[in-house]
Amino acid sequence: MTITGEIRGSRPRRTPPRFRVTSLEVLCAVLVLALLFQDWLVSALDAPTLRTASTVFVAVCVQAMPFLVLGVLISGAIAAFVPASALRRLLPKRTALAVPVAGVAGIALPGCECASVPVARRLMQQGVAPAVALSFLLAAPAVNPIVLVSTAVAFRDAPLMVPARFLGSLLTAVVMGWLWTRFGKSEWIAERALRRLPDRDGRSRWLVFAETARHDLVEAGGFLVLGGVFAAAFNVLVPAEWLETLGGQLVLGVLVMALLAVVLALCSEADAFVAVSMTALPLLPRLVFLVVGPAVDVKLVALQAGAFGRGFAARFAPVTFVVAILCALAAGAVFL
Repeated sequence: MTITGEIRGSRPRRTPPRFRVTSLEVLCAVLVLALLFQDWLVSALDAPTLRTASTVFVAVCVQAMPFLVLGVLISGAIAAFVPASALRRLLPKRTALAVPVAGVAGIALPGCECASVPVARRLMQQGVAPAVALSFLLAAPAVNPIVLVSTAVAFRDAPLMVPARFLGSLLTAVVMGWLWTRFGKSEWIAERALRRLPDRDGRSRWLVFAETARHDLVEAGGFLVLGGVFAAAFNVLVPAEWLETLGGQLVLGVLVMALLAVVLALCSEADAFVAVSMTALPLLPRLVFLVVGPAVDVKLVALQAGAFGRGFAARFAPVTFVVAILCALAAGAVFL
């Protein structure tokens, strides 16, 4: 009896599985509600202001989505099939010379800011100087072909925005790399980011490709939708008189657009389509928006704090913000 009772008592109790609400169930519920109340929705949304906003939102998302998808696919392929050590072997041994080379090498990594942070950390863990890795981190999401082509498509009427953005972003990456070479300290970076790791972790390359592409698409796609919503709201809610006033005060316009770039945290492959919708502003504030965004925003600061430590992010982000504005103004003075 005692043995039987102990055996019976040792059996784990089966608890009924709990129903968990996921994004799929939420999406299905929203679609069902939209179908049930479609007549009411059509009548409620049939207003000139809302029609204009929806047109802007759809235009921004439809134009940017192909570049976003292409960028995350290439980013996933590079993360899976191109070892980070390949860049290290191509870099000059002298840090001051390696910084601009790493900045130009950012052309080889199409992808959003989310992808550049783990790559930069991987480079540090493989022995690359932090200044070089940080230069690559800032350049990769801003000077790659996907971003430049999307900028050219968005600013068809202002083709000089493409070389201006390229120069401003590259200058930002190189100047920050040189500043870190001169003033940066290794103790500002968390030890986990400098700890050496093996080149491979045993996972399938195709699995790494799928995970990287999926992560970047979900992360960047969400910010693209938010950017489309902002562009739509910006066009219908902000009075034209305010934009005319902002456009007439160049310094204020530059500061406002720089702060918007930080707060909105748009993907670098889609931000040009949001910037081009702000037609009431001059090109120079919009150029600042395009240069500052991929270099420092709230999303990127959070990623840097997680990868390199809070102390690093607290020092690196404010300086990058100022340098990006100055480099954008310098590039604008040359091309615009």
